Amino acid sequence: MQLTSIIKVLVSLLWLTGLSTTTCKAEPVSCRLWAEPLMPSLSMNGDFIIGGIFSIHLYTTSIQNAYTRQPLQPQCSGSMSFRELRFARAMEFTIHEINNRTDLLPGITLGYQIHDSCSAVPMAVKATLQFTNGMDPFFSDTASCSKSAAAAVPALVGDSTSTPSISMARILGLFGIAQVSNYATCACLSDKRQYPAFFRTVPSDHHQAAALAKTVKYFGWTWIGAVRSDSDYGNNGMASFLKAAQEEGICVEYSESYYRTQPHSKLERLANVIRRSTARVIVTFLATGDMKLLLEELTRQPPPPLLQWIGTEAWIIETEFLRFNMCAGAIGFGIPRSVIPGLREFLLDLSPAQALKSPLLTEFWESSFSCSLKGSSGGARECDGSEDIRALQNPYTDTSQLRATNMVYKATYAIAHAIHGVICNDTQCDKSAKFTPWQILDQVKRVNFTTKNGFQVSFDSSGDPMAFYDLINWQVKKDGGLDFVTVGQYDSSRPRGQEFSMSRAISWMGGQTEVPRSVCSESCPPGTRKAVQKGKPVCCYDCIPCAEGEISNKTDSLNCVHCPPEFWPNTQRNVCLPKPVEFLSWDDTLSIILTAFSITGAFIAVCVTAVFYKHRTSPIVRANNSELSFLLLFSLTLCFLCSLTFIGRPTQWSCMLRHTAFGITFVLCISCVLGKTIVVLMAFRATLPGSDVMKWFGPPQQRLSVLAFTFIQGLICVLWLTISPPLPFKNLQQYKERIILECGLGSAVGFWAVLGYIGFLALLCFILAFLARKLPDNFNEAKFITFSMLIFCAVWVTFIPAYVSSPGKFTVAVEIFAILASSFGLFICIFAPKCFIILFRPEQNTKKHLMGKVPSKAL
Repeated sequence: MQLTSIIKVLVSLLWLTGLSTTTCKAEPVSCRLWAEPLMPSLSMNGDFIIGGIFSIHLYTTSIQNAYTRQPLQPQCSGSMSFRELRFARAMEFTIHEINNRTDLLPGITLGYQIHDSCSAVPMAVKATLQFTNGMDPFFSDTASCSKSAAAAVPALVGDSTSTPSISMARILGLFGIAQVSNYATCACLSDKRQYPAFFRTVPSDHHQAAALAKTVKYFGWTWIGAVRSDSDYGNNGMASFLKAAQEEGICVEYSESYYRTQPHSKLERLANVIRRSTARVIVTFLATGDMKLLLEELTRQPPPPLLQWIGTEAWIIETEFLRFNMCAGAIGFGIPRSVIPGLREFLLDLSPAQALKSPLLTEFWESSFSCSLKGSSGGARECDGSEDIRALQNPYTDTSQLRATNMVYKATYAIAHAIHGVICNDTQCDKSAKFTPWQILDQVKRVNFTTKNGFQVSFDSSGDPMAFYDLINWQVKKDGGLDFVTVGQYDSSRPRGQEFSMSRAISWMGGQTEVPRSVCSESCPPGTRKAVQKGKPVCCYDCIPCAEGEISNKTDSLNCVHCPPEFWPNTQRNVCLPKPVEFLSWDDTLSIILTAFSITGAFIAVCVTAVFYKHRTSPIVRANNSELSFLLLFSLTLCFLCSLTFIGRPTQWSCMLRHTAFGITFVLCISCVLGKTIVVLMAFRATLPGSDVMKWFGPPQQRLSVLAFTFIQGLICVLWLTISPPLPFKNLQQYKERIILECGLGSAVGFWAVLGYIGFLALLCFILAFLARKLPDNFNEAKFITFSMLIFCAVWVTFIPAYVSSPGKFTVAVEIFAILASSFGLFICIFAPKCFIILFRPEQNTKKHLMGKVPSKAL
């Protein structure tokens, strides 16, 4: 940017001074033609002359010398900007107002010379060089082209656009001549190392770019188009905006530039880009002339409906654009509205005679009324005096929106205060005082005053004022036209994050009341995350559902988060809910069924005990040690009931009780069966001649064996409970979506020692019973013990894989089923035949019947 500006100044200087020394000497006439000064558009003499430069026209043209073919004086061309003309006349008005004051520059008359830069760097540079050289022409009429010694202006106002102002500021900075611009907003001009003499009464685009980015973010637009003028104003302003937009997470679908002097084909291409784009919001950093051409081009073949325009101060308050209905609902930041008392009367106090005194005013009069003043050339008809300037409706006469005009008012007053500070004391001013431009420059830095219409004027270290903007909205009036309405403010003096505020509702494009949407991708709802589409901006993304076990509870989440271990997402995956806790509860259908079997088994065992007790003297009860039978029935009752400890919510006590009760009762049960098996074997041995084995395994020994076997299991359980007891724990690994509340084994060695001991006794009992199954006896109990142990072992062998593979609460159910199945197996095989004989075949419950068939079995 800096190199570009330097090149522009050098090219302009070469363009303006283009003739070589040889050419000047050889062609003195051409030299004199080149020496023609720029005639001011508006001027007035005074004790001190203030310069003014405004972009009243949009273009320049050059004619060639018919003999030398060298370019002569460039001329302004193109349509006139009535707004810029109003700026120039506002400077006139302000100087007249200052001259009429007694408290500011008393006894001093300020004059002015105002030039038209035509929005072109060459014209602005030439006028600037003339101001630095003095009010006289660059060269005298002599062939030597000697330099005039006229004094330079102490300061000047302008230009209204950034590109000419940059070139001017580089030149004026060399001479220390203060330049106070009313509308050059390029942030680059805040660099005091490059532009030490530049000041402005309009805020820098640095603030406006930040304000625009915050506005776009405020309304939720993340997908926008960007159009800028291909100039210092547009390029620097848009660069600042794009940087601020990136920080706010805003994406740009396209960023296009255009300048009014470029080929029309580029303008057509830009219009087509806008028509084809998916972004519904367009942010523009366009100069007034560029914006006008773009809107006219879009009007030829309108773009898709409902485009939301966001403008800068350059055009958002331009009344001429209100005729473009496609801009209805446009918003943008403009300079605060103001009132300048007396300005409207001054602007309208213009007669044909006064207009003839200035070519600029003559052009204004003739273009406004489409007639030709006497003494001027051109025009369709001669003005007849019926023209009424008060009836005109154009930006020149419209003083209802004095915004940028107030910046001219403030800039002119700033220079006047600076001159006052140099040549005046408390009581009077010295018009003959000698001073240098550097003194004025130093005073401009220090000015701090309030204008007559109540606006504060001061400059910071960068030569900028405090930034304050009105948020302007183009709203449709009752008559169908458009009007500017202030709907918010931006104040850079407020705390960070609070600069932007809304004061009233906005009317959006097409008269909508709801904020339009402009996004590349719709927002990702909670439960999903954003995944950027490959090769596209970050605002273009896909919504990916959160993975299993993850949630996102915000819109447009970048990442999903894992739920805590004891929580699981809901079906929408936007909330972590506590995992359901699963255990075999009492109200579960399976629990009810198992409980019923358990109680039934215990009840039947009690009933059998009652039957056995009633028939305790009968041969079939006494045949196989009735004491062990009663103890076995008692242990089976406990086995049936111990299964109930496995039902319900696991607690510390229930976990310890269920495993130990199970282990001890089953050992007690198997010990009794083992004792009965040994009794059968001993009884057979006892029937052999000379055998006295029964005295070694009588009732006391039987009781002691049962007690000993049970004591060993009890000792194992005590060690297990002491070292590492089973405790309740939440199993989070088996299932992701729920918690299995179960009893942990504590010590796996203890658990398998308890089961292994039961299995050892059962296997021993089975072997012994199997060996005794064919002993001669009419009612050999060993047969039934063999079947019972076979069932017992089969149940517990199949229990192991079923226990390991069963999910959740079914693990406990399998364990209960194994307990009940093995208990019923023992009960049915050992006691069912006896009960059948006792209850249904009492004739067989005799010692004779039991012993009657022994000889036939001996074989």
